[in-house]
Amino acid sequence: MKSPIEGNSFLHVTWRVAILLTVVLAISFTTGCAKKKRKGGAATDGLAGGVLIFTDDFERQAVGDQYTTRSKRWSIVDGWLHIQGDKNEGLWLNVPLPDRTRVEFDARSMTDDGDIKCEIFSAEQRHQTGYIAILGGWHNALSVLARKDEHGEDRMECDAKVTRGQTHHFVFVRTEGSLRWYVDGRLILAFADEDPLRGSFFGFNNWLTDIYFDNLTVYRL
Repeated sequence: MKSPIEGNSFLHVTWRVAILLTVVLAISFTTGCAKKKRKGGAATDGLAGGVLIFTDDFERQAVGDQYTTRSKRWSIVDGWLHIQGDKNEGLWLNVPLPDRTRVEFDARSMTDDGDIKCEIFSAEQRHQTGYIAILGGWHNALSVLARKDEHGEDRMECDAKVTRGQTHHFVFVRTEGSLRWYVDGRLILAFADEDPLRGSFFGFNNWLTDIYFDNLTVYRL
């Protein structure tokens, strides 16, 4: 003997549609919760807010005494900080970084080799005393986020590259032990350090490529 549902095609179809809708709603609810959880997680923590403690748009003639450098190659050109061939001497900000901070700036490379470099949480105003970030290094072959040694085995790597002549927006965020690096709104690398470096210096750096920097901002989080 057939059940009432099996004996009525209309009820049978309605019953199957009801089950399908229940499954779809369950999946949608689960996915929505997952998205909410990711949105509120560490991946976005520190990307907004904070107290602005330093800003520089380089709209002047000379670099000025807010920075320290051993090189005479750094200059300001049309409202951009410019460098080429500095060979890791660097231009170091004299304003100390907070331990919880967000640092942002714009940068562009005028060569196909890319190689946009900076250093953050350095113990001294000197190359490889903190974390080193290189976008499109080694002839624009890869990008790295390294701890004290840009060639170290523990460095983080990805295939993000520089587009010649394009202005790329850099954001570095540290709220806890992990240092996160975003380029053009995308998280490209994160360094989860069991013993985070506590240096307070930030520096623009350069090896040989023709590079421009602008719109540096530092926030306390």
